[in-house]
Amino acid sequence: MEAHAGDRLLMHGRTVGQHDRVAEIIEVLGDGGAPPYRLRYPDGHEHLMSPGPDSVVQHIEAPRDRPQQ
Repeated sequence: MEAHAGDRLLMHGRTVGQHDRVAEIIEVLGDGGAPPYRLRYPDGHEHLMSPGPDSVVQHIEAPRDRPQQ
């Protein structure tokens, strides 16, 4: 698993009735984009986590420079 600050981490619910959770990766503490990650949830809560196999990194592309006209 490789991530960068600004990417999102999608954690699938592991039991019936448990919803998926999404958090922004605000800091990568492992080498080469590896976990652990510091996450920020939509409610502002921050958490340090090494995600398991039920998690997926959603890469956010950096905005590309627009050509000047």
